Amino acid sequence: MVNIYQNILLAKKEGKKLLAVLIDPEKIDLNSIPSFFEKVHQSITTHIFVGGSTDLNNETEIVVEAIKKVTKLPIVLFPGDVQQVTNKADGILFLSLLSGRNPEYLIAQQIKAAPILKNTKLEIIPTGYILIDGKKETATQKVSNTKPISQEDLELTLNTALAGEFSGKKIIYLEAGSGATEVVSQKIITVVRNNLSIPLIVGGGIRSKNQLEIAFNAGADLVVIGTAFENDENFFNELKK
Repeated sequence: MVNIYQNILLAKKEGKKLLAVLIDPEKIDLNSIPSFFEKVHQSITTHIFVGGSTDLNNETEIVVEAIKKVTKLPIVLFPGDVQQVTNKADGILFLSLLSGRNPEYLIAQQIKAAPILKNTKLEIIPTGYILIDGKKETATQKVSNTKPISQEDLELTLNTALAGEFSGKKIIYLEAGSGATEVVSQKIITVVRNNLSIPLIVGGGIRSKNQLEIAFNAGADLVVIGTAFENDENFFNELKK
């Protein structure tokens, strides 16, 4: 069985950059998955993340099963809550929303998920999730009832990331939010990267190859793109292998 986290660590050590396509179960058409993945496989994509802030119709498992039929790329859950946990995936980002102070998303959802995860074979990756202000109110903010950290507050962002690492998180995820109008700044990524010893994921609002390369060059080990692919599958053409 593929060890997702060890592969991320190895890529970080070797300087290989990783790209995850984020699929929101509420937004993807099941019938379009085969053709969508033909484009995924021609691109530099290395991981598939599945999740969203909500999944009102409990479609996560159905979507994961459909994806499993058409790809061998690792499928990692990126859950908005415990309802989005399914053992059909390969792994899960076990998220704690460190930028907020709402106990529901710091620990309560995790407690609810624990007995479910105990009985799965999912690879569990403890992840410190930090919302950065992308100049647009995100679904995550609304659902979690928390505020993001300002792009200007470099010290708070860095200290939050360090607190995540020191408390045992294996990955830090800087997130500007789905459809953000402002991506996580190069300065933030560089400062956090230079002070962490664990892998760094960056996502939110990335809509061009140039923005992707800026995030990589600033120090992101893995970049997540979702909305750009949802809105324009031709974006894959810019990211061919």
